[in-house]
Amino acid sequence: MSILSVFSLDSATLRLFAALTIILLVYFNTGSKSHGTLNFPPGPPALPVIGNLHMLDLKKMRESLMKLSEKYGTVFSIKLGFTDVVVLTGYETVNDALVKHAEEFCGRAHVPIFEATVKGHGIVFGHGESWKQMRRFTLTTLRDFGMGRKTIEDKIIEETEFLIKMFDSYKGQPFNLTSKLNAAAANIICSILLGDRFDYEDERFVRILKRLSENIQLAGSPMIRLYNAFPFLGFLPGSHKKISSNIKENIAYLKTLFNNHHQNLDENDLRSFIDAFMLQQQQESDNPNSYFNENNLMFTVINLFATGMETTSTTIRWGMLLMMKYPEIQKKVHEEIIRVIGSDQSPRTQDQKSLSYTDAVIHEIQKFGDILPLNFLHETTVDTNFKGFFIPKGTHVIPLLSSVLYDKTQWEKPNEFNPSHFLDAEGKFVKRDTFMPFSAGRRTCAGETLAKMELFLFFTTLVQKFKFQVPPDVSELGLESGVGGTSFPKYLYVCAVRR
Repeated sequence: MSILSVFSLDSATLRLFAALTIILLVYFNTGSKSHGTLNFPPGPPALPVIGNLHMLDLKKMRESLMKLSEKYGTVFSIKLGFTDVVVLTGYETVNDALVKHAEEFCGRAHVPIFEATVKGHGIVFGHGESWKQMRRFTLTTLRDFGMGRKTIEDKIIEETEFLIKMFDSYKGQPFNLTSKLNAAAANIICSILLGDRFDYEDERFVRILKRLSENIQLAGSPMIRLYNAFPFLGFLPGSHKKISSNIKENIAYLKTLFNNHHQNLDENDLRSFIDAFMLQQQQESDNPNSYFNENNLMFTVINLFATGMETTSTTIRWGMLLMMKYPEIQKKVHEEIIRVIGSDQSPRTQDQKSLSYTDAVIHEIQKFGDILPLNFLHETTVDTNFKGFFIPKGTHVIPLLSSVLYDKTQWEKPNEFNPSHFLDAEGKFVKRDTFMPFSAGRRTCAGETLAKMELFLFFTTLVQKFKFQVPPDVSELGLESGVGGTSFPKYLYVCAVRR
């Protein structure tokens, strides 16, 4: 797709854009890599101003990058506007960077849309010491409030009961499960962050989830990719303004929740992540350099809310779609669940070791769904020599997770949905080092343990209780993914027939 095809501008704005482009062409000469003399990773020749944007399909970035990797190798560079970006592809290269060279590649890139809205706060887009303290506190506190333990397992099982009732209400007719799955996944993280859950029809809850989901998808849209390449054009209308507006509305709502928690804070009875953060904030009130401030609280909660909802919900949606697409696989999963657990008893995490085929299917759903294909942009923290190339401090880096999950040198049938990727010759589940849906290294997903538990319990319970069928008006079920910050299934509807 062409660059201008993603804009919807009037003639006056287009003339202004053209004038700015001419000015920039005069003052900037970016026809060659700015780091070319420093043994910077190779890449395609760049044009002035736009860099390599003309040769990238902004709606299919992972495909564009994979194609370039075939020509330039597993470590190559592109230019997005004026920004040099290093792309890492393949399991060996990505793992080498994120795990074996963890410190050098653990920075979070200063991406314009997030710098303008989040300003370096929180756990996902934080930088330096602020990020280190927020991540350390978050991991400890999530564990304190049950992540990976029976207390949170009980909450997940309780939430599956609400999901079952909701699925039952459609009586086997097609329905869009996106918003309800978002709510179910969000309720699990809410039980930790806020100490409570919400009804699926709660209007304020529905609105905050809608804004979070919209921002996640807009963040990976062509318009935002162009904004990140040319942030000086931020005065023009576009998706960046919608992201900012959504964040402001969510902040306004969360502030009311924070005020309520602050008024009822009891250091001897901490009920949630927010309570624990506020107590730490009080204890460091005399420290002017403390990172335990309202902005870090706000954006850490928003980060956990969004990531805790989106990745789990989207993976389950892929799971339901794939079970409809491959009914013979769904049948084998159901038969194993019934043989091991039965039809009435709720699945528990302790059952996972006895459900090898089901476990393999869940892992293959994550692999095939490829939920976060481009990963979050990293940034080098120091000048780095890597794989024979020199990468300066502050360089943006894309560790392409798609290239790991679809690595032809590591997977037997990388482009097929094939649960055997995670089974040995005897049908027992096997772990694969190349399975990296949560990223790796210092920036790996903080809620990985929680997400794994949710996926297992939600998926096994739903397949235990329902048979997922293709709606009668659908002749051929496609597996296309949508464009956004995550890779989500375009097809939205399912038929869940009670077993």
